[in-house]
Amino acid sequence: MVSSSFKAGFVSIVGKPNVGKSSLMNKLMGENLSIISAKAQTTRHRIMGILNGEDFQIVYSDTPGILEPKYSLHDAMMSYVKVSLEDADAILLVVSLEDTYEEELFERFKKLGTPILLVINKIDLAKGTQVNDKIAYWKNAISNIREIVTVSAKTGEQVDTLLPKLLSLMPEHPPFFPQDEYTDRTERFFASEIIREKIFLNYEQEIPYSTEVSINSFKEEPDIIRISAVIYVERNSQKGIVIGKAGSSLKKVGMEARKDMESFFAKKVFLETHVKVADNWRKEKFKLRQFGYLE
Repeated sequence: MVSSSFKAGFVSIVGKPNVGKSSLMNKLMGENLSIISAKAQTTRHRIMGILNGEDFQIVYSDTPGILEPKYSLHDAMMSYVKVSLEDADAILLVVSLEDTYEEELFERFKKLGTPILLVINKIDLAKGTQVNDKIAYWKNAISNIREIVTVSAKTGEQVDTLLPKLLSLMPEHPPFFPQDEYTDRTERFFASEIIREKIFLNYEQEIPYSTEVSINSFKEEPDIIRISAVIYVERNSQKGIVIGKAGSSLKKVGMEARKDMESFFAKKVFLETHVKVADNWRKEKFKLRQFGYLE
């Protein structure tokens, strides 16, 4: 039975691309739910991480980085950000140490009534008075910030200070999800995200941004999970790059993804991957709908 003083609410993790939102969510959850790479725009979907305690449930949303849309894919990504801000009980606005205020990206936060904790990330890279200087800078730039917290999502430094602050902002409410769940996403989704992470880590330039991963089949047997995945690219020339000489690049991605899947699913995995062309999929709404970016 849920106690009458149980707290439950939604926390949206937002900010520009590549400021460490996914790393922060993974540290807050103690699970690698969001894929991470040094490249910007790695996160494309809104991913919920459900943190359950004895008398609380916090539903974190890791969102795509805020940007000016260039494709229909970007429009879909920004709609996830908009929805996550609308249903949030608290907002973690993440900036990195070198970030500065940009009117077109940060103006929207000045109009929100939802409590905002500004999180200055990457303090492990700070020199001299840089952290204190940045605290003063952001206090001046966005006046309705509830509090400024400094962390390193990479090392975990001071990340644990966020939970009590967020709990104080959560309403009394029964849990929104069963208390043994830790995400709203399916196993198929995580399988595709693990492959996509390896693509971001193994390829350069436009290739990671031009690829999408679809799981054709996910069959769980007593001792093994058999997964068949298709990596889609936008042009025929990209197909050869993804496959590599005698299939070497694709084989490397497959091996690395399989290893992480076995760790994530705690089971032996058989993974087969194929590469296909879906012309200009980032700009075509039909294909974005097919890949789950649009309703």
